[in-house]
Amino acid sequence: MKKSLFILVCLFIIGTMQASPIDGLLERIDSGASAKFRIELQKSDADFFELDQRGSQVVVRGNNYVSIATGINWYLKYYAGIHLSWNNMHSHLPDVLPPVPQKERHETTLKYRYNFNYCTFSYTMAFWDWARWEQEIDWMALHGINLPLALVGADAVWRNLLLELGYTKDEASAFVAGPAFQAWWLMNNLEGWGGPNSDNWYDDRISLQKKILRRMREYGMQPVLPGYSGMLPHDAKEKLGLDIADPGKWNGFNRPAFLQPTDPRFEEIAALYYREMNRLFGKADFYCMDPFHEGGRTAGVDLDAAGQAIWHAMKRNNPRAIWVVQAWGANPRPAMIANIPRGDMLVLDLYSESRPQWGNPASTWYRKNGFDGHSWVYCMLLNYGGNVGLHGKMAHVINEFYKAKESSFGATLQGVGMTMEGSENNPVMYELLCELPWRESRFDKDAWLAGYVKARYGKADAKVLEAWTLLSNTIYNCPVASTQQGTHESIFCARPSLKAYQVSSWSEMSDYYAPRDIIRAAGLFLENAEQFRGNNNYEYDLIDIMRQAVAEKGRLVYPVVVSAFHADDSALFAAASSRFLELLLLQDKLLATRSEFRVGTWIERARALGRTPEECDHYEWNARVQITTWGNRTAADGGGLRDYAHKEWNGILRDFYYMRWRTYFEELARQLQGIPPCAIDFYALEEPWTLQHNPYPSAPEGNPIATAREAYEAISK
Repeated sequence: MKKSLFILVCLFIIGTMQASPIDGLLERIDSGASAKFRIELQKSDADFFELDQRGSQVVVRGNNYVSIATGINWYLKYYAGIHLSWNNMHSHLPDVLPPVPQKERHETTLKYRYNFNYCTFSYTMAFWDWARWEQEIDWMALHGINLPLALVGADAVWRNLLLELGYTKDEASAFVAGPAFQAWWLMNNLEGWGGPNSDNWYDDRISLQKKILRRMREYGMQPVLPGYSGMLPHDAKEKLGLDIADPGKWNGFNRPAFLQPTDPRFEEIAALYYREMNRLFGKADFYCMDPFHEGGRTAGVDLDAAGQAIWHAMKRNNPRAIWVVQAWGANPRPAMIANIPRGDMLVLDLYSESRPQWGNPASTWYRKNGFDGHSWVYCMLLNYGGNVGLHGKMAHVINEFYKAKESSFGATLQGVGMTMEGSENNPVMYELLCELPWRESRFDKDAWLAGYVKARYGKADAKVLEAWTLLSNTIYNCPVASTQQGTHESIFCARPSLKAYQVSSWSEMSDYYAPRDIIRAAGLFLENAEQFRGNNNYEYDLIDIMRQAVAEKGRLVYPVVVSAFHADDSALFAAASSRFLELLLLQDKLLATRSEFRVGTWIERARALGRTPEECDHYEWNARVQITTWGNRTAADGGGLRDYAHKEWNGILRDFYYMRWRTYFEELARQLQGIPPCAIDFYALEEPWTLQHNPYPSAPEGNPIATAREAYEAISK
């Protein structure tokens, strides 16, 4: 009996040892990879990783699993020439790994590496399944992320809370937004849009979030769950007799109500919320709350009392908990956070690269006292609306980080964060940001870029490096003072007019590089393409850079169209407008060669979540609306939301953007023939596409290198 018990105990210990998340991570990268590494956990006051060699095994030491995973990624990039990106999380490792000739150690005093914006969960992750989430969590571990936002399943918590408060099932469902719009619902900007969701949706979200949290916690990550910020349905006063404030409208949508902190039921409702969150997903040590986000009206609200009520409710739920809040515009309101104890709040300086609020006097969002002694995180926003496009402030992101670290506000700087509205793009900038905490001193952009290029493609190449250097000094060198919201938006995606420039309402973009430099960089990148045929990272970047170059050519052709119309030159107008439309279709063909740039990938993910035909259609409608009109006519046109999440993707370029421009050019051509102008109702043109269910393929079509050559020949004329 004792022998049997001993065997069982041994088997349990062996099973526990084999359950290391690092072993699972390595095996998902490449079958058999775990045997090629020796993993060693060591105690340390600071996060660190160390690379070493023992026989044929590469040794990776660290103080926790995330640090060790970061070390593995560092080794793969800079020793093995393997770059794992969000769309390329698998690789074939050599039988014998390249040795580590000398012990290499990196450590950081910054204890938080944060990931995600609320918006990321809608613009990028609205329709992810567990397989995609598993890859993302692995990517986070490899890049040192230990504080990820975790919003999936919050809708189920809210539905159950409202049912407990006396709302009917239909009333509760009418409050919760649809899959593609939940980010703005959770930030108290709107309610109900895109819904209602089915029972299956809530069941699936609960199941998925449990898997997400289980894996995050296995790695030792600290998930940030949504806390209670005072939000309630707009009819809470009539329905429940509560004292509420009306935060007003957001871009044409009615905001949810805000429960006054002086209402005697605030504490009760907050407690019910946390009880349901705990029941479904367990307690967290970090909760995100962002009341009055993006212009919410605070009239009649005691902001200090509101901050205290939100904070007390969180601490009653978990005395160790920390309030995570976004610094965006006027938020967090100084009066709301003034009396929150230091150490109980972590402020995400959401747009540190362009509008820092940590105390930089050069910022247009300057806060003289920074965050008044609260801990904060240096974040890079970079992407708005999930728009496709090359963009960044490469050198500035480096310099601004060390400037902040060395400033008087550096004492409360606790980490770095990625707060993009949409991901699955611009891998070079995210790679750069994630390395900042692990590099002790300021470093040279060009030297770093040379290492990145070699790691990304597995070998150095002079032409490829020349192309990237040119890009880094042009399109990735957005001026320090610029506050433009993400990429230089493609003219192809703009609503047609004779004054078309930016696509979204709030872009703030301005010319800061020469389009011909991007076309030249695309040609340089293409020169040695045969040496990289079949290299996933190279072919993805080739299509992305060439896509940008084709868009730049379109921007050069567009003024010719406008000038020809104003000159009343029908022949030139016909030729120039035809050339513009040909370039648009050429870009569509180019992007068909990669599934990442196909609208079919987005729509297929949406439909795949449905269990019934009705659910599939509902999710597809959410997917189509978000990337086009965004809202109904009032929100799209009056609220300015249309085209905010526009995408340079195959399929939508051909069937949506091409349709708009062709219709407009046909109207201008009629005017050149002397026919009186006829105003185009663009929303009426756009909405039908959102209601369709015609299939779009997601699998790549065509040869990326051959198609890129065809595109370059067309734009270099």
